[in-house]
Amino acid sequence: MTDHSESNRRIAQNTLFLYFRTILIILVTLYTSRVVLNSLGVEDYGVYNAVGGVVSLFAVLSGAMSNAISRFITYGIGKGDSGKLNEIFCTSVNVQIILSIIVLILGETLGVWFLNSQMNIPIDRITAANWVLQCTLLAFVVNLVSVPYNACIIAYEHMKAYAYISVFDAILKLGVAFLLIISPGDKLIAYSILLVAASLGVRILYGLYCRRHFSECVYRLKFNSGLFREMAGFAGWNFFGNATSILNLQGVNILINIYFGVIANSARGISSQVESAVNQLVVTFSTAVNPQITKSYAQDDRERMFYLICKGAKFSYFLLLIFAIPLIFEADALLKLWLVNVPENSALFMRLSIVGLLVTVLGNSGYTACLATGNIRNYSIIITLVGSLNFILTWLFYRMGASVQVTYYVYIAVYAVILFIRLFLMKGLLDFPIKMFFTEVLARIIIPSVTAMIVPLILCHMTEPSLWRMFMVCILSVIWTVLCVYVFGFTRGEKNVISKKLKSFIKAR
Repeated sequence: MTDHSESNRRIAQNTLFLYFRTILIILVTLYTSRVVLNSLGVEDYGVYNAVGGVVSLFAVLSGAMSNAISRFITYGIGKGDSGKLNEIFCTSVNVQIILSIIVLILGETLGVWFLNSQMNIPIDRITAANWVLQCTLLAFVVNLVSVPYNACIIAYEHMKAYAYISVFDAILKLGVAFLLIISPGDKLIAYSILLVAASLGVRILYGLYCRRHFSECVYRLKFNSGLFREMAGFAGWNFFGNATSILNLQGVNILINIYFGVIANSARGISSQVESAVNQLVVTFSTAVNPQITKSYAQDDRERMFYLICKGAKFSYFLLLIFAIPLIFEADALLKLWLVNVPENSALFMRLSIVGLLVTVLGNSGYTACLATGNIRNYSIIITLVGSLNFILTWLFYRMGASVQVTYYVYIAVYAVILFIRLFLMKGLLDFPIKMFFTEVLARIIIPSVTAMIVPLILCHMTEPSLWRMFMVCILSVIWTVLCVYVFGFTRGEKNVISKKLKSFIKAR
């Protein structure tokens, strides 16, 4: 019990550090996006998002191994196997270097060919688009080599350092945006080069911190072939799940570019910025919880792991719901306030992407638990086959002349199905009690989700669109949603914990 109390306290403390980081990053990132969009223009912003999507397709190679690195480092810490940690780290760095070489070769061959022969880029922006491709490849490789260092910081739960470095990263990108305003020549090319420089700065900072605080983060030219085979076997099956994610995000970006052009890519880029910013609030909580899930599995504490899976899913959903309601109801007004030039369909894309996020966030903690087992072959095959339907059906609908937003409807439907499939896979992998998820998560989120929409619906029905209404809807819906979540979403035990914390805080003041 004492260990669990300490773990819960650590999760709460790490979450606070990460929320500090997240709020700052969201504010800086949203303002940065506004400056960049106004400096580049709608067309060049769309070009950057479309070309960046080509490079991101190569993340399917790196993402699988990145997950393997995080899992093996966290599992090793949970087992207390300090002797093997340096071997894991060094092998991980070597693997990432090899992957970097592969990504560069693919980018310089397939990537260049696809950009210049298949993509819908304005003729006068082809040269700039090729600069974007080269710079994005380089930044991608830099981030790839940083993965083992980031994984150590998260696995050791040094969230304070992770928060500070992430804030520094966001401030660097804001500096890039301001430099873009005064930069001479082609601003799209300048933006790409400056982002590479920012990535290098953050990479150096991660490396310096890890070398100072973690003894195993000292790189030596060693390669454990047995460990590599073990990690590659895990990554090989995880590859399929990452392929689906990249295909559904960047593959669909390319489809939108081919069928609807760079203006539609610009609108999707804006909605993705908002989705990513809101998702950071959930990722903040997940980053604090996920190492505990993996360590609980390593210590064979199944009861603790099941508890964390359900709490992680429910709390992540509620954290997202609080911000999703005002974003959905006041999307048009918020985008006009945020941006000077709002690309067509941005508000619609934003609403639908937020709904999709509400569906997918319910499965994040379960996904972490499945990865912790290391036995993910069947899981990866099934999830990949079902998840790839999003890309396939989007392609079919576009070929039949469907509107651009149909991809969001397909995504929501596909990932709702995946949520339930994942539960049955968890039953087989972990002996997870499916009924527990229904009673502790799904049954707890329905009433708060429905009742949370009452106040914004009334306000939007009774008043005309205006700046005043936007502020009223945002403020009152957040307060109302928090109240609905507390009354209908929390258990009696959770309410008691919150009451005690509030009383302690008031007395301390």
